[in-house]
Amino acid sequence: MQEGDFVRRIQSLSQRSASKKSFELDYVLIAILISLCSVGILIIYSASGQDPFFAKRQFFFMVIGFCLMCAMAQIPSRVWDRWAPFFYGIGILLLGVVLAFGVEANGAKRWLDIGFTRLQPSELMKVVLPLMISSYISKRDIPPNFQTIFVSIILILVPVFMVINQPDLGTALLIFISGLIVLFLSGIGRAYIISGFILALAAIPSLWLFVMRDYQKQRVLTMFNPEEDKLGAGWNIIQSTTAIGSGGWYGKGWMNGTQSQLNFLPESHTDFIIAVLAEEFGLAGVLILICIYLILVGRCISISMKSKSMFGRLLAASLGFTFLVFVLVNLAMVSGVLPVVGAPLPLIGYGGTAIVTLFAGFGILMSISKESKIK
Repeated sequence: MQEGDFVRRIQSLSQRSASKKSFELDYVLIAILISLCSVGILIIYSASGQDPFFAKRQFFFMVIGFCLMCAMAQIPSRVWDRWAPFFYGIGILLLGVVLAFGVEANGAKRWLDIGFTRLQPSELMKVVLPLMISSYISKRDIPPNFQTIFVSIILILVPVFMVINQPDLGTALLIFISGLIVLFLSGIGRAYIISGFILALAAIPSLWLFVMRDYQKQRVLTMFNPEEDKLGAGWNIIQSTTAIGSGGWYGKGWMNGTQSQLNFLPESHTDFIIAVLAEEFGLAGVLILICIYLILVGRCISISMKSKSMFGRLLAASLGFTFLVFVLVNLAMVSGVLPVVGAPLPLIGYGGTAIVTLFAGFGILMSISKESKIK
């Protein structure tokens, strides 16, 4: 063996050893997540009337999610790519189990009782679906052709219709958007985008007549005129906008909000938690929170740009933009721009399955980040 070959082999072995150095995490991403979770715990404690139950339970799920994220970050991204169909299949199976045996509450079956808590499989699909679509598209020509787009749409619509039947139209639309974001990022042609937009507009009448239930239609109508039913359908929007407006620039102070502390604001620790934050910390607090969210999305985009694989680039960017859509939908819902759709504010609002699922997504994101550092 020549000396040059020997040196190259030694270098190769050292690089493999370095690449297998285990526990490597994205500490910038961790710092951002801890900041958001800390804000979430503070606001949940205040919104729940200083009852430590919800704050402690949220912290418990945050710890579980954080440990899961650290473990998932050590798994190579190519493993997530390879096993994406399996996770997609498990997600579809769980949605089917929910429809058959799920816990019913307020006329909807959305949860599975697993003993110590309730699992909401539709939340899992918000990460599993982008994972599946990214894996499928990355193995084919880019930009995708008609066949690839058609199959991707089918993969998206299957869980969407299953969630609609729970019924949970708001979550179904968010899942649908999470899949479409991957398609959009893959570089589909303008003609497909325009055609899809026209089909979506054409489907609205059918959605209104045959899919949406009476209470869902009422939410849409209430968005345009909440004052029409102040003590009924319009109560949530009126109270949330009142809380947001009364906070002013600097807010009333932590635990000093009147709308939430006097129980005028419904679902104050879940879907409408941003109204509590706005009342207690004002517009300044909301803007700081939005800036932290944007930094987090920017970190996702940075990881996407540095990824060496098409799968990593698609998934990292889609997770970032999907996360941003979830934030914007909640802000628009609470401020009365969109109908109330039951979309919690990511990493801030109370919800066990939601918080663990988000951390799992960021674990995969860290896995992609780790792979991009291997030379």
